Amino acid sequence: MNAPAVRPVVVTRAEASDGPLSRELRGLGLTVLLWPAVSVARADTSALDAALAELQSYGWIVFASRHAVAAVLARLPTAPAQVRIAAVGQATAQELRQRGWPVHLVPDEASAAALITAFAAHWSEEDAGVKVLYPASSRALPTIAAGLTQLGARVTQVEAYHTQGATLDLEECRAWIARGGIGAVTFASPSAVSELARSLGESDFQRLLAGTAAVAIGRTTAAELSVHGHAAVVAESATLHGLALTTLRLLQTRA
Repeated sequence: MNAPAVRPVVVTRAEASDGPLSRELRGLGLTVLLWPAVSVARADTSALDAALAELQSYGWIVFASRHAVAAVLARLPTAPAQVRIAAVGQATAQELRQRGWPVHLVPDEASAAALITAFAAHWSEEDAGVKVLYPASSRALPTIAAGLTQLGARVTQVEAYHTQGATLDLEECRAWIARGGIGAVTFASPSAVSELARSLGESDFQRLLAGTAAVAIGRTTAAELSVHGHAAVVAESATLHGLALTTLRLLQTRA
């Protein structure tokens, strides 16, 4: 599928120029501008290591991102027996399956709320008090831990990786904004939204999105954009491939 000549697409997720979303977009014939608003750094994983050492006492591990998968599988390459695995969406589940891990629960929609709903649909009296390990970002929202606790689980949330704002070339970013040369901005996480707004400053962030399509990987990310006063187009599937395809089709309709 070849795209018509359209304005470039901004990628705000933490990836290099040959990262997975950039490759998806370029494979569809689109030009990419890399503005990584967030970066992922190593965390103090002593709590994670301690939890993994007692993994036989847990009933579930819940993964909410590929970064959490990477942090855990770096220490535990082989899936633990007798521990069920949940993934927040298909992209995270695929990351696990590619490494030989089974995935027992994936919600239809890639969001923390949908994951809790999926757990609730399969919850039984026997699950009361089950221990759940939740390796998470330093900025993880409380939705997953609170939701599972409300169901009756005993949740151990540990920091698996550190999410922080990245340093952008603000002069270049603002030059693109000033000339109105951007076709779409893609957001793969709520943190990317908040950090891009912080880095650019609210005024330039508003100028950017006033004339540019915002495309969100899922409803949680779209909700963060709505906090800043912008409606987002939500990807047809909550994967990087779905995000890229939705961006292409949106730009084709506007070309």
